[in-house]
Amino acid sequence: MCNLHTEGYKYACGHYIIENKKAKVDCGSSWCVHSRKHRTPCNNCACEKYYGPDASETVLGLRPGFCPECRPWYKNQNGGR
Repeated sequence: MCNLHTEGYKYACGHYIIENKKAKVDCGSSWCVHSRKHRTPCNNCACEKYYGPDASETVLGLRPGFCPECRPWYKNQNGGR
């Protein structure tokens, strides 16, 4: 499973949201669609389609409030705080 080096922002809710994908760490597996070793074409591809955890996260800054994923839930559940 390949991984990414990313840059992003950390929100008050604790979530890190990726702003830039800087580089990829290739896992070298022929069973990972993101790897340069993956077969092309891969008929009926059942290979790994997701990246693993970020290899590194560079926090560009802290943002007040909730991230875009949390904002609607907290707005509806907690009176718009």
